[in-house]
Amino acid sequence: MGETRGTTELRRAGIPFRSLRYRYTGAGPAAAEAARELGVGPERMFKTLVALAGEEPMFALVPADAELSLKKLASAAGVKHAVMAPRDLAERRTGYQAGGISPLGSRQPLRVFLDESALTHDRICLNAGGRGEIVEVATAELVSHVSATAADLRRDQS
Repeated sequence: MGETRGTTELRRAGIPFRSLRYRYTGAGPAAAEAARELGVGPERMFKTLVALAGEEPMFALVPADAELSLKKLASAAGVKHAVMAPRDLAERRTGYQAGGISPLGSRQPLRVFLDESALTHDRICLNAGGRGEIVEVATAELVSHVSATAADLRRDQS
């Protein structure tokens, strides 16, 4: 795997990680595709979404097999409402293309909210900052490094 801004950030911080690569096709949600292609359980593969909570852009990391609850994200962020950020805003703020967005190496630092289910896994996978580029990292080290707030962010299945 080539170096990405995300892997550079991890390396400079002295955080061990494992690089994983798959052929990104864009044929569906990138995290679900990555989990399937890499043989990683979707509950350990986290997708990185950019949302606007109030007017503040922020990262929301949820498992590949879950949907983000914007209501729960707003509550965790201490605001009344949240919406998904428009693609162009997400790409401009992070410096990454959709399908390759990562909280690691983002052009602008944004608050990070991580679904609390991540805390049940020693290691999770997330985008490294490029389409088809994934890193597996110790959950506790990721949480500490990005100052993530853990909260229930998954939409309830009815």
